[in-house]
Amino acid sequence: MKSLKNNYLICLISIFAICGCATTGNKAFKTSESQVELRSIQTRAFDMTDKKLMMQTVISTLQDLDFVVRKADLILGSVTGSKFLGNAVVAMTVTIRPRGEKQLLVRVNAQIGIRSVEDAETYQDFFNALGKALFLAAHKVD
Repeated sequence: MKSLKNNYLICLISIFAICGCATTGNKAFKTSESQVELRSIQTRAFDMTDKKLMMQTVISTLQDLDFVVRKADLILGSVTGSKFLGNAVVAMTVTIRPRGEKQLLVRVNAQIGIRSVEDAETYQDFFNALGKALFLAAHKVD
């Protein structure tokens, strides 16, 4: 009798485990064309290889844009900053990685609250400011 209860319990647990593993058709990892488009807006290649200089320039650019730098990691090539915009917090994460032997790839991801910023102008403004700062850094202008 006890063995029958144990078998019944094991069978019941197995059914719940199998049902719990069923997929619901969630497309969390499916890449749509708009996501690829957004990534192209968020990413720029720069003809330089000095990752440390790029990190310093990204930090300076974020500060010039009134962001408070929260984290910076040279090994990971990541800088995170935030600022207040009205009643919302804007968070920006910049990642830097090598692209080939002569370029660095810079990708920026901005969020307002929990919403991702998809406005191309926002990213263009950041890259314009970064380009100017890189020009000044290359010409040793403070």
